[in-house]
Amino acid sequence: METRTTVFYVDDNPKSSQLLTSVLEDCGFRVIAKNDPIEALAICRRTSFDLVLLDFEMPAMSGSKLAQEIKYLVPDVPVVLISGRSTLPSTELAFVDAHFGFGTSLDDLLWTMRILTRPKVVTMHDHPAGQREMTRWADST
Repeated sequence: METRTTVFYVDDNPKSSQLLTSVLEDCGFRVIAKNDPIEALAICRRTSFDLVLLDFEMPAMSGSKLAQEIKYLVPDVPVVLISGRSTLPSTELAFVDAHFGFGTSLDDLLWTMRILTRPKVVTMHDHPAGQREMTRWADST
């Protein structure tokens, strides 16, 4: 069973993709990398992953448009957009959970990726069966 966080990474620049993939894997992530956003969207429909990392400027489909399409398919998966620009218009970030642009440190990117993929804690309130069991236990004491 795979315990590492799986990152679906899409960047049209093969050299950038290879470099960041290597860094992410060295930091403990499992990376599925694609260079074509159209191909990535097709793969997204049949592959499971914990986080999406997208380049902003790509031919055929921008990273923000791809983020929108992915969020329609898997709304609970966090999307991180990376770009060479320090800021982007809010319209480009509507379907993005985090944006990292020019001047961002690798440590900030990695920290955010880890925070966004942190396991969610399930409480008794979130789990109806568990809540019934807790109520039954409380009534019996």
